[in-house]
Amino acid sequence: MLAKTLVSTLLWVFLVYLAYCALLYLVQRQIVFPAGLTGPAAGPPALPGLEVIEVRAGGIRTEAWFLPPAAAKGGQRHPAILFAHGNAELIDGCLGEFMPFTRLGAGLLLVEYPGYGRSRGSPSQAGIGDVYAAAYDWLAARPDVDSDRIVLAGRSLGGGVACDLAAKRPSAAMILISTFTSARAFAVRYLAPGFLVRDPFDNLSVVRSYEKPVLVFHGRGDDVIPYAHGAALAAASSRSRLVTLDCAHNDCPPDRAAFFQEAERFLRGAGVLPPAP
Repeated sequence: MLAKTLVSTLLWVFLVYLAYCALLYLVQRQIVFPAGLTGPAAGPPALPGLEVIEVRAGGIRTEAWFLPPAAAKGGQRHPAILFAHGNAELIDGCLGEFMPFTRLGAGLLLVEYPGYGRSRGSPSQAGIGDVYAAAYDWLAARPDVDSDRIVLAGRSLGGGVACDLAAKRPSAAMILISTFTSARAFAVRYLAPGFLVRDPFDNLSVVRSYEKPVLVFHGRGDDVIPYAHGAALAAASSRSRLVTLDCAHNDCPPDRAAFFQEAERFLRGAGVLPPAP
């Protein structure tokens, strides 16, 4: 009798767990891509030179903003940074933060995710990947952009987007901020097997095979993506370097001036920017 009760209990636990995994499989994209938590989309500011672009991929229309270098000269080709934001951000809030790249002599392209802000569609790794590949092709085809000096950059989930694009398109370097090794590494938090993850973002594999320089920024006290993820990404390639910051996740980088000093040193060393005078 006791054995039957134990078997029955285990069977019910197993069925409840299966139902939990099925539910998690269905709702995981709402967890990974919480577009509804990003707040209001303010729209493009009135900045001289700012271009608002419509990117089309797979029948989906998304928005992108391009800002040329602050001291761009006609007829010259310049490097460009293609930046991907975190999962609870919009391009609206990233332009001011990353505009200093334009003062270093690089163009800045911010691309929205499907389903975010004013963009159509719904987000997924494949859908975002298609949009970013189309945005990259638009950027590389510009006559004022040196396609050999395009840098892919991303923060948090955006680091996964940058790595996904790095596996599809050539780039001169990557900058990863508060980025994870893979989405499957987080399945254990939800007591679920990794194969249920629909958008794996296997960043570690990409960095291992990436032949160009990688700069990794990660907060020692990151409470969302543990510091060990950044350390593992930096250790995955002999051309990667880790910059450890005294911050958590949502306040990274804590010192923007220091961040851009590191980024400038990295971009000059990678040949993206000319050597310092």
